[in-house]
Amino acid sequence: MRPFRWSRLIPPANLWNGSLCVTYFVQLILQRIMRCGKANRHRHPMRIDWRTAMTDRLPMEINVRESAGVPVLEVRGRLTIGEPAEQLHDALESVVQGGAKKVVVVLNGIPQIDSSGISTLVRISIKLAREGGVLRLVCGPGRVRDALTVTRLVEAIPTFESESAALANF
Repeated sequence: MRPFRWSRLIPPANLWNGSLCVTYFVQLILQRIMRCGKANRHRHPMRIDWRTAMTDRLPMEINVRESAGVPVLEVRGRLTIGEPAEQLHDALESVVQGGAKKVVVVLNGIPQIDSSGISTLVRISIKLAREGGVLRLVCGPGRVRDALTVTRLVEAIPTFESESAALANF
């Protein structure tokens, strides 16, 4: 690899008109960044192999149990777009179709939640409210609690620090 020379940053005279000059500098900087990563001689060192990246994630687990006559769903794994959000929706839907009017969802085992996971919780909460039921969330401090707070979901769906506090609130 050739050593970097600052003189290469000076564009040809015909490029000194505003936007072309900026474009030229940006291209040079990006080329320089890409060269820095070429120690392993790959063509695109920053590229991620999505086939392995997607399979490295652990699947989401949902355990359904009853506590004091109330179904409690313990969720573990990332609650993100695609299969995980659909899994949670299907599990909550089956509990609601089974006749449950009170449901507790424990989110303490979730390291990450996105808009799809939040949407699933909102949809089930609305469905339960229309049928005269209620949804309670259990979520301790952390990234997921921050996401629920920022989206103001903690104001719409009562959220508690512990399962016992959520069950006592019914």
